[in-house]
This record gives sequence, C-alpha cells and structure tokens, in this order.
Amino acid sequence: MQWLVERLPRGLGYAFAVLVARFAYVFARSARTELERNLAIALPHLGEADLHRLAWHNFRNHSKAYADLMRLPVARVEDLRSLLHVQGIEHLEAARAKGRGVLVVSAHMGSWEVAAAIWSATVAPVSLFAEELEPQELYEWYRRTRARLGISVLPLKRSGLRQVLQALDNEEMVVTAIDRDVLGTGILVDFFGRPTRIPEGPAAIALRKGTPLLPVAVYRLPDDTFQAVGSPPIFAEPTGDRAADLRRVTGELVGRLEEFIRAHPDQWHVPHRIWPEGPAVEAGPRAASPLPRSDGRFTLRR
Repeated sequence: MQWLVERLPRGLGYAFAVLVARFAYVFARSARTELERNLAIALPHLGEADLHRLAWHNFRNHSKAYADLMRLPVARVEDLRSLLHVQGIEHLEAARAKGRGVLVVSAHMGSWEVAAAIWSATVAPVSLFAEELEPQELYEWYRRTRARLGISVLPLKRSGLRQVLQALDNEEMVVTAIDRDVLGTGILVDFFGRPTRIPEGPAAIALRKGTPLLPVAVYRLPDDTFQAVGSPPIFAEPTGDRAADLRRVTGELVGRLEEFIRAHPDQWHVPHRIWPEGPAVEAGPRAASPLPRSDGRFTLRR
C-alpha cells in the first residue's frame, strides 16, 4: 500500500485511502463497534443513524491519516509548509519561553505528520512518545519513516521515558496522547463525565520539572490541508499533595481534550475500549445530527 500511495498524486492517494476505509468499515466490525461506543459516550445525544455516519467519516479520515504517513518517504518539509495552518502559535511561544522544553499533549486524532515535520525543521526538535506497534517490523518502519523528517519516535516504556526527560532537558518538544491508557497504570479521571484511567505521566513530569503542558490538536480541513490548534499552556504548580495535584492537572488536560474532540469527533480515532463499560448504542427521542460545516467541524442539530 505504501509503494502505491507514495507514487500516486496526493489526491489519488487519498482516493485509494478512502476505498480502503470502505472495506475496513464493513469488515473491521470490532473496531467499528468500539469506535461507536466511544463516540456515543462523547456525544450522548447522537442518534443511531447519525452515529453510524459519524463513524464512517472517522474511518475515512483515519485512512487518510495513514496515507499521509505513507507519503513521508517522498515528502519534503518545504512542500508541506503550505498545507499547515496554525492557530494559537503564541501559546507555543509562551510555553517555550520557560526554557524547560514543551510537553505537547493531545488525543489520538487528526494527522500529526505535517505539523511535527514542520515544527522539527523550524522551531525545535520534535519527539513522539507513543506505544510500540506490532509486529516489530511495522514499528521500525513507522520509526524510520518519521525519522527521515527529523521526528524522533520514543517507545512508551521506561527507556523511552528517560529519552523524554532528556529531550525536555534539551528544550525540545515532546508530543504524546493521553486519551488511552495503553500501559494500564493511569489514574481515575472523569472523561466526558465517566471515570476511566488516564496516563498521569505528563502531569507528573510537569509537577516535577516545571515543564509547561501545551494542549494541541491537528485537524484535517475539507480541502485536505491541516489546522493546528493550541490552547493556553498549563503551568503545573505543586501544592504538596501529590495525588491531588496529579488528579487536578490531569483533569485540566482532559477537559481541554474534550473540547477538541467535541469540535471534531470525526477525527477522534479510537477503535479501542476507552471506558471499562460503554452504553448500548441507541437512538434517543431527541437525537442530534452532526452536520459538517465548511470549516471541517461538526455541529449538532436537534
């Protein structure tokens, strides 16, 4: 698939990705069920038919994100610049002004390849702190492909954490997602009104090192360019009660992520169980319909 996508014009590569998404949506039933379960919790007033439609848009965008990744071997940073629009660059500058690196916190949504490549080339080195994929060959391909554009991939384990701390000491940027507790060691925090485990790592690092936390999301726009949106950085101040501080800072991060996800649920790519239990997917009497807007957001119409 990569051999084909990186040789096709960008538009045709996306068309192929959408075709693959159609098959995935039909045959990847378990992934579709988990995605719809998560979307139903995030958008509780969504009707069944609209939930299915939203899930299809999500599969479509997720497949396009993989196409972006597959095109990295033939991509050049100078060609990518025109594809990225940035909102809130002043928040990144405020975070970097602390001189303690920046821990960019996001969710599994959108496509980070373009933003990370441009930031790595123009602002500061960028590392992605993410789970290792299986099989190992796939993870190595993922790592080498991003490294070509100056993006380091750090494994989500103890050795990777040491590299994260070193990168922050070098005033670099590290990007991580906290909407899924991959290691199963997170703390209980309300996420869309339901308790689930969220990784405490970013909050712990911020409280220990004074590293600013910068909530950011990168969205795909209708013309297949990208919008990076940053919100004001979180400067964690310890109070002496570590457990309470971790819950407070992590809860604030989660609140910012909820805003990103509600704005673009079609780009929150989470075909995995997020909450211990999820609701049955049913249409309510006052179902809300997500309507795509010209800016790529989804609005809810009752």
